[in-house]
Amino acid sequence: MSTIRVQTTQNVTLEYEVASVGERIVANIIDTLILIGWAAAWVLLLTALGVQDGAVAIVVVLLVGLPYIFYHLLCEILFNGQSLGKKARHIKVIRLDGTPPRIGDYLLRWVLRIVDMGFFGGLVAVVVILANGKGQRVGDLAAGTCVVSTRPRPDAASLLAPALTDANYVVVFPQASLLADHDVATIRQLLAKGLERGNYAFLNEVANRVKEVTGVQTDLNDEAFLRTILRDHAHLAAEGS
Repeated sequence: MSTIRVQTTQNVTLEYEVASVGERIVANIIDTLILIGWAAAWVLLLTALGVQDGAVAIVVVLLVGLPYIFYHLLCEILFNGQSLGKKARHIKVIRLDGTPPRIGDYLLRWVLRIVDMGFFGGLVAVVVILANGKGQRVGDLAAGTCVVSTRPRPDAASLLAPALTDANYVVVFPQASLLADHDVATIRQLLAKGLERGNYAFLNEVANRVKEVTGVQTDLNDEAFLRTILRDHAHLAAEGS
């Protein structure tokens, strides 16, 4: 699987595995099946209740048509860049500058689904993703986003070991020195646990707690922030030893 390097606004480089075309297709199939199941359930329920055909049509338009139209937009906003299909396949939307995607980014991706998915059964999206190699369809190119895998990488266990930094490494958050060694060990374990389970709400809690202790304010996403804090602490500790 190919990888992508994300250069953040704070000059931190992060590496992600790009979600494959196959994973994205499977995720889209899952989302489609969910929507079909939702529609079928309502049709069967209304039919069983004896609702007349005209009323069924109106209800279906409201309760099936609207969710179908706004499904991907609302899911990505509410579930941190993931639809239910993306959650099932462990992939998500991120920004190329390392900051969390904004509502406007999700909106732009959603609007351009018409181009990506509306012509030739999604062929446009597949061709664009394969051509650019960064997990980007047309909507991603416009929004400055890409879709990456959230599965733990083979070296995820290294999070539990002290991070090693280059001699020329530039500390991003000097406040990392405020953390005790046992605090940093706990952060490593919690980060690895959150990534393994794909629990981004948990990572957000950990990141917020670290920000409270250190007084750091940043636009980096939670994973990037925690990784940077670990590297900064390791470098500062090495300099002080």
